[in-house]
Amino acid sequence: MKGLGRSFESLIPTELIDDEFDPTSAEDKKESQYRELKIEDIIRDEDQPRREFSEEAINALAASIKEHGVLQPIVVTKEDGKYKIVAGERRWRAAKIAGLDKIPAVIRTLDSQNRLELSIIENAQREDLNAIELATAYAKLKSQFNLSAGEIATKVGKSEQAIQNTLRLLNLPEDVKKIMVKEKLSEGVMRPLVNRDEKVIKKILPKIIDEGWTSRRVERYFSENKKQSSAAIIKQYQYRKDEDALSAKYSAIVKISGRSLTFRCKTESALKDLLKKLS
Repeated sequence: MKGLGRSFESLIPTELIDDEFDPTSAEDKKESQYRELKIEDIIRDEDQPRREFSEEAINALAASIKEHGVLQPIVVTKEDGKYKIVAGERRWRAAKIAGLDKIPAVIRTLDSQNRLELSIIENAQREDLNAIELATAYAKLKSQFNLSAGEIATKVGKSEQAIQNTLRLLNLPEDVKKIMVKEKLSEGVMRPLVNRDEKVIKKILPKIIDEGWTSRRVERYFSENKKQSSAAIIKQYQYRKDEDALSAKYSAIVKISGRSLTFRCKTESALKDLLKKLS
């Protein structure tokens, strides 16, 4: 299996796959065995393309595991009396740091791996999947089969760019993804919302739904607001020299905002001195 580039890795916010949007979760249960395994019986995959793990992130996950336990099982295959990690090395590392003796795991055979991969690919080629289900299927191919964007594109008959664009939808807030599915919003109209501030997304989402905004309308909204924001920054910078001059003259903190001019003093005596200067 080929390694993954950082750009593709960064498309997926987490290695966890949400069963709610996983179109192959039923097949996974048929092809897999669930058990709690001893930490010492589990080994990492030396061919795993991901070699570096953030120590800070692992420690944070370990703290979470101490409090809440391992919320999603790792995926392993049995090999020479041990269990090799297919997906979930971060959870395994963090569980060891957290002092766990056992960890929940889904055990697959190589045959079941192959059957499940085919099932995911078949589902990913279906035209009736919504974009979030499609993105989840791609994420599963990436995280549990170590496929690159190009390899996924080849297997499902789409362009690499199309795979990457769909995967980016997984960065949307969870409740926004649910709204997207419920309202049958298109990938195109939702893609400009990826990585935007959640408050901004929830502000314009009703407009997208009620007014039937197109992707161009959404992009225009952000373009127009960016221009307004840039203009505000320029305007603020233009007044900065005036603020500094007035601050020095009146020994106060001066702020110019819109059509307002405010003075702030650190002490009551400073306020009295300012009032004398202004009177």
